[in-house]
Amino acid sequence: MANREELYGVLDAYLSALTQRDPSRAPMAPSVFNTENNVQIAVGDGLWNTITARHDYDLRFAEASRGQVAVLTAVEETDALNPACIRLEVSLGQITGIETVVARNKDEGFPFGPQHFERKPMMEALIPDGARSTREELVRVADGYFETIERNDGTINTKFWPSCNRVENGVQTTNNADFPLPVARLGCEEQFALGWYRYDDDLRARRFPLVDTERGIVLAYGFIDHSGRIGEYTLTDGTTAKSPVRRPHSYYLAEAFRIRDGAIEQVEADFLTVPYRMPSPWDGRDEALAGGGGLHRVA
Repeated sequence: MANREELYGVLDAYLSALTQRDPSRAPMAPSVFNTENNVQIAVGDGLWNTITARHDYDLRFAEASRGQVAVLTAVEETDALNPACIRLEVSLGQITGIETVVARNKDEGFPFGPQHFERKPMMEALIPDGARSTREELVRVADGYFETIERNDGTINTKFWPSCNRVENGVQTTNNADFPLPVARLGCEEQFALGWYRYDDDLRARRFPLVDTERGIVLAYGFIDHSGRIGEYTLTDGTTAKSPVRRPHSYYLAEAFRIRDGAIEQVEADFLTVPYRMPSPWDGRDEALAGGGGLHRVA
């Protein structure tokens, strides 16, 4: 079993190979399960063809017991800097699985900005030995966040630190008066208590393949499905809001939660539009590799 530093070494080799557009420079297993933006493709396709540089933003974490390592970063593709999350499955020093999420917002017609890819010491700090939560406890808190988003009516199904902030595609979307949506001026719990995200019909196919208990980090994946049927709706403070989504639509997301003392302290997410109700090629693979237990939606 590889330790954290060995997993980081494999990750560094992969990132170096990626920036050189040469998969042969990475320690690939003979057979690698590889996806980019939720589509299974050959290693060497997709981002390997278009990356021109990698930003020095590097938020990484690992779960050694399951051979999991990941990084939140940003990649330059010619004329755009795109948030990216890259997760590797490692066995006996070789990469057996790759899951890449690249949020190419410029191509979606809804560019997030201005983007700030900055170090977050809170996300990097170790949790003291005696204060660490179990994997199952951390997944339960993260899954409660997803429960809170789904058909958001003001009910809070998880816990937040008062100072909690969320960054999405490189932009802070809490406590940010400069973001176009007024709800972004509020904190994490305040937004959900208002019931702003009522139009999020389902948070589907939730997966929790990497949990770094030493740092209190859960890396989760899933889809937010919007049926588009909700138009106007009433917030918990009595005001009326309008859904920005009026046609069938889905987001695919990679989302990292920093959890301390049973409450969410920081959230960072990369997400992009995919076909409505798109299935996941990873469905069942994580569970089979890990023998079940805490990878999928909590009952």
